[in-house]
Amino acid sequence: MTTDDTQHVLDRLYAVIQSRHGGDPETSYTAKLFDKGPEKIAQKLGEEAVETVIEAVADSPENLASESADLLYHLLVLWSATGVDPQQVWEALEGRLGTSGVAEKAARKQA
Repeated sequence: MTTDDTQHVLDRLYAVIQSRHGGDPETSYTAKLFDKGPEKIAQKLGEEAVETVIEAVADSPENLASESADLLYHLLVLWSATGVDPQQVWEALEGRLGTSGVAEKAARKQA
């Protein structure tokens, strides 16, 4: 896998997720999630977040990587279901580069 492949994997995965809108929930897990709506997708994302935390404190890097992938996938599904484009998130992150986390949080509180 090249660096270029990994740089855009989330964008490529998001495109696949987008293509599942209106798909058959019987044959596509992603379509099944869309069929259940944003609330259920958010609930599933929360479950995946907890599983990720469990693996982090269990000191299992392999399982943490796997659960992190599940977490990112479900986050992308939630973005798609709610109309968030990954570019919006990338731009928000880009705007925070080089800014202290303390300063960034303080600026959000003032806004």
